[in-house]
Amino acid sequence: MLNTLLGDFASYLQRLTWLSIVDLLLVTAVLFVLLRLVRGTRAVVLLRGMVVLVIGLAVLTSLVPLPGFTWLLQTSLPALLVAVPVIFAPEIRRALERLGRAGALFNLGAAPSDVERTIHALTTGAQRLSDRGLGGLIVIEREVRLGEYLETGVALDAVLTPELLLQIFHVNTPLHDGAAIVRGDRVAAAACVLPLSSSGSLAWPRDRQMGLRHRAALGISEVSDAVALVISEENGAISVAHNGRMIRRLDPARLRNILVAFYHPRQPSLLPAWLARLTRSDRRAETPIEG
Repeated sequence: MLNTLLGDFASYLQRLTWLSIVDLLLVTAVLFVLLRLVRGTRAVVLLRGMVVLVIGLAVLTSLVPLPGFTWLLQTSLPALLVAVPVIFAPEIRRALERLGRAGALFNLGAAPSDVERTIHALTTGAQRLSDRGLGGLIVIEREVRLGEYLETGVALDAVLTPELLLQIFHVNTPLHDGAAIVRGDRVAAAACVLPLSSSGSLAWPRDRQMGLRHRAALGISEVSDAVALVISEENGAISVAHNGRMIRRLDPARLRNILVAFYHPRQPSLLPAWLARLTRSDRRAETPIEG
């Protein structure tokens, strides 16, 4: 048995050409990208179940002659091919949106001074809300317009300042129960209704204690490229949600770094990540030290 396997492996290696290697690399790259896109979503659980089912049926039909069962599987295969896009429709839509938003910027025409003022207002406002024990949900609009959610709230079109955020999310104001949507350097609307998360990101026991603000933050990040900033009313913790994932318990310094990364994303490089890092380290080593 082992000799047969080794012989088959050797014959495969003899027939291997550079075109076959390119073919294998392309297939591997496509599978890798697909797995990265569905990682952390409900599609992973469904995909795992489908893989186990397919492998089990393949082993069963190969070991035991079951002509009727085999015919049933072959007949139902076209229906399964139609059902897969229906089952994974939300994940497929989000994956295509991610590909379309690759490399998108917050505000392509915004001046650096305006961006700095916006980041300072968001960071300071979130910290003041946290210090006062006030909950808040701030959604930063990016490339995907949030017009349908703006219509559910109260239009403001006011300059973004920490004082404005404190006023919006004060418990005695009618605007605190909902989300404030930031467009550019202005608060476009407040008291907006957002969709709740429909993924499995909150399936862990420690995440089930999160309230509606956190679920709404994850929900808007799943259906758009927006960045949601959440301040917990219970413990004052500051969190950021983006792309269906949440970074929790941020201090002002980390929050500012995250916002700067979103407003000033790194320029895409044609080099692999490890080669780009090596190139940057070589440049730093060649830079003369003055003084």
